[in-house]
Amino acid sequence: MTKPLLWLITLTTGIVVGNNYYNQPLLGLMAKDFHVSEAAISMIAMLTQIGFATGLLFIVPLGDMIKRKKLILTIFLLIVVSLLAMVLAPTLELLYMASFMVGFSSVVPQMLVPLTAELAAPEKRNSSIGMVMSGLLLGILLSRVAAGFIGDIWGWQAIYYIAIALMVLFMLLLAFALPDVKPTFQGTYLQLMHSLVHLTKTQPVLWLSTLRGALGFAGFSAFWITLVFHLQEAPFYAGSAVAGSFGLIGAVGALAASVVGRIATRVSTYTIILGSIFILLLSWIVFYIGGNSYIGLITGVILIDLGLQSMHISNQSAFFALNLGATNRLNTVYMFSYFAGGSLGSYLASLAWKYFQWNGVVLAGFCCTLLVLIVHVGYDRRPKNFS
Repeated sequence: MTKPLLWLITLTTGIVVGNNYYNQPLLGLMAKDFHVSEAAISMIAMLTQIGFATGLLFIVPLGDMIKRKKLILTIFLLIVVSLLAMVLAPTLELLYMASFMVGFSSVVPQMLVPLTAELAAPEKRNSSIGMVMSGLLLGILLSRVAAGFIGDIWGWQAIYYIAIALMVLFMLLLAFALPDVKPTFQGTYLQLMHSLVHLTKTQPVLWLSTLRGALGFAGFSAFWITLVFHLQEAPFYAGSAVAGSFGLIGAVGALAASVVGRIATRVSTYTIILGSIFILLLSWIVFYIGGNSYIGLITGVILIDLGLQSMHISNQSAFFALNLGATNRLNTVYMFSYFAGGSLGSYLASLAWKYFQWNGVVLAGFCCTLLVLIVHVGYDRRPKNFS
């Protein structure tokens, strides 16, 4: 893989993944625009995550069956239509549907990560994945920043018009630069989907990674979904721009991604993940103690992004190393569970906020992370290829 191609894949990953996160700092503006409650508008974020998980399950496996370039370019067209539906939705119900479709179609990054693993030289696989994942996390974080600031100035729809233009631009760039990778799976779509179950049953590294990832991202999503509501109240009284700016602070987690990719060959995956879990637990303690101050929130954001991203990269490095000729399907199983966990975390956060406010959200996030620790440490029958 050439450096220009790696950079293009990294940038594309960051730009496309942002589609799923623009709504988070804009939920307050959307609630005012549609004259609905915070609980009702929070469904936007949850439906986007559900849509993404659904797209992961039904679209991404096709990357092992259909030529990758053709599939990716087709999906880009669907993304453009979905984003357009988002800004033109006249009712909350149609906005719900459009949000689902934005998530459903914005799965291109989860096809580019396994493509990177395939194209990179074996000795550069971890660092290449780390770089692409850095782009992905930066896209998640900076999309919140951009959406928050642009939303405060021009309204919540503006960022989606910008996103449409970016999708068209990167679709054209990929049409010229992306190599045509031959499919590795021969069979029907039904057989392809059945193989997902087979991989999950027969690969302990994979399902252990899915449990850790899903539970970790559930807590992470719970925090980001409710942060904007927390900042709107005393003692902050802040708007969407401030909520979005926290994405800049969390960018340290994105920088950690490339570092983890480099040290993964020298430190065991088990050890890296254990350390990541303790960092996540510490972040929730900080949110509980200092959640009503900017210093506490800033410290917690750095910790939660660092911990989650380190664990995420380590999870993916572990199952991509299996070399089963099924990178898209392995990533599908993992990422479907990952974002299903995010959807669950969003739902739990909306309930926790409704009944217990900030402390309820912190407790929910801490419990999710504690379950990650139990799963990780409690699995004492580690397979040989889980180093």
